[in-house]
Amino acid sequence: MDTTRVSVIYYSSTGTIAEIARTIAQHAEKAGAEVRLRKVRELAPPEAIEANQDWKANLERTAEIEEATADDVVWADAVIFGSPTRYGNVAAQLKQFMDTLGPQWEQGLLADKIYSGFTSSQTEHGGQESTLLALYNTIYHWGGILVPPGYTDPVKFEDGNPYGTSHVSGRGEIDQTIRTAAAVQAERVVKIAAALKRGA
Repeated sequence: MDTTRVSVIYYSSTGTIAEIARTIAQHAEKAGAEVRLRKVRELAPPEAIEANQDWKANLERTAEIEEATADDVVWADAVIFGSPTRYGNVAAQLKQFMDTLGPQWEQGLLADKIYSGFTSSQTEHGGQESTLLALYNTIYHWGGILVPPGYTDPVKFEDGNPYGTSHVSGRGEIDQTIRTAAAVQAERVVKIAAALKRGA
């Protein structure tokens, strides 16, 4: 049987989502998947990035990560998307990438795949759930199979978000609870994608 293929595709401005994406990618590989870690294209003007040292530093730190293409979604058995909250919604950069996949959607190439998502916000009630729900609206239109982490592991009662791994960046660095939640989500996605592939 072919190895399960997972794409982790994200947008990150100051680095929180990039760090969670790396954690998810690492644990998906540990679970036996072949993984592509991809970032989406930055749309913000250079002057906005230059004015924020964290934003600029994150772009430099992630310069080696390839930009996502439609093939990264078509290739995968499972896709895990990551976005920070933007007014309770998906960041424009990730949404723009998803919106370019109309030709693949029209051909049915996005259907019958596993999808999941993760996010972060500055504050505890900063729109994490609404961001993931907004992300998942697109998946429904694609005919995708949504696999959230749910409350399938004790750590989910600590991080508290059954919709997907989420971090409150205003509380500080990503801690072990979030890393464990990311691992649980990655492993669950790989397990279910592999089972679906075996049964296909």
